[in-house]
Amino acid sequence: MKLWIDAERFSAERVFGMSLIERHLKAARHQKIELSEVIIDAGNGPTPIWEAEPRLKCPVRIVSSQGTCGDRLRAALAAGEVLLATDAASLADGRLYRYLADRSGSCTVRANKATIARIEPADVARILTAPTLDAAAASLDDVRQEDFPAFVAKLRRSLPFYLFSVTDVADRKNVEKFLFWSNYKGSTDFFTKYVYPPLVWAMVPPLARARIHPNTVTIVSIVLTVLAVPLFATGHFWWGFACAYGMSVLDSVDGKLARLTFTDSAIGNVLDHGLDIVHPPFWYFGWAIGLIGGWAMTDFSQPLWQAAWWMLALYVLDRLILSVYRAKYKRGLHTHAAMDAFIRTFISRRNINLPLFTVAYATGWGAEAFYFIVLWQALTCLYHGGRTLWILATFRPASAGPS
Repeated sequence: MKLWIDAERFSAERVFGMSLIERHLKAARHQKIELSEVIIDAGNGPTPIWEAEPRLKCPVRIVSSQGTCGDRLRAALAAGEVLLATDAASLADGRLYRYLADRSGSCTVRANKATIARIEPADVARILTAPTLDAAAASLDDVRQEDFPAFVAKLRRSLPFYLFSVTDVADRKNVEKFLFWSNYKGSTDFFTKYVYPPLVWAMVPPLARARIHPNTVTIVSIVLTVLAVPLFATGHFWWGFACAYGMSVLDSVDGKLARLTFTDSAIGNVLDHGLDIVHPPFWYFGWAIGLIGGWAMTDFSQPLWQAAWWMLALYVLDRLILSVYRAKYKRGLHTHAAMDAFIRTFISRRNINLPLFTVAYATGWGAEAFYFIVLWQALTCLYHGGRTLWILATFRPASAGPS
């Protein structure tokens, strides 16, 4: 299979710091498409400027073929290989590359004056007279949204495929905003969904343009997370809150940056998700120690210290309960139904407990809030346990989970 990019229709706009040609190449690599060659066809136009992609495992050729788009496609199909064809003014959903590569027969996706198509050599006669890629694709079968596997496990929601033409600044700005919001998870907490996005948006585009790797952001987040623990434990709560909220915002920034720039990695996922799972109990213990008056005054006779241990036990139990649904259906419990996504907005999680404790501490109710947070964690466990048992007893999916 070859990737053919019609650069006669070329856009100089850069989406999150990358040219559209670079985005095509990175999307194909990210989806692990086995390509024998990439052809960037300038046609009758000037040679496009694009960034080299050293990690592609196939050669990249820039050619200037003559004739109509149909003529140039025929030349690319002469070797008898399937073509994934698009153009240098389009931005395609990365999942479309994998979907089209795995399909059989010629087919196409056309939307918003943009096109991406799978063209079989046997169908070359259908495109010979086409003046443009869109005209060539018009003779092929259209991919329907209802046939596309739209569920994205990492985002905990279904996301219809998308395809855009980006020819000017207005297009770029609209597409960047769409991509940003489309990368938010379907089930998440209130603050991540409604409070932090303006801060995240202020950081992601400049970091992307500067080509800052998301792992760098994750490392800064780890430093802030670790630093918050001794600050809380020694009673420096406001400095601890500053680190904690900084980490909470950066926890959204690194994921968005990775997905929007095709730079997510296995080590990045381990660092990010490992941090999310491991650190909350350390913060809770830090809160308890700080409220008690320091480590020297802490012993098991202290109700706050006992509450911290209860919080740890309930936190671990809750994670184990959630793992049951994930093991059974290969997705998170909060993707099961709209009710579960709604409950996820305010259940006991770091980004809910942190603002609650902050407000209570500021008003002199820190200890009382800590006990309430332990109770809220217990109620969260009770809900997750009951909901999981109910689903296991009554739900019989036809596939790995609901759509």
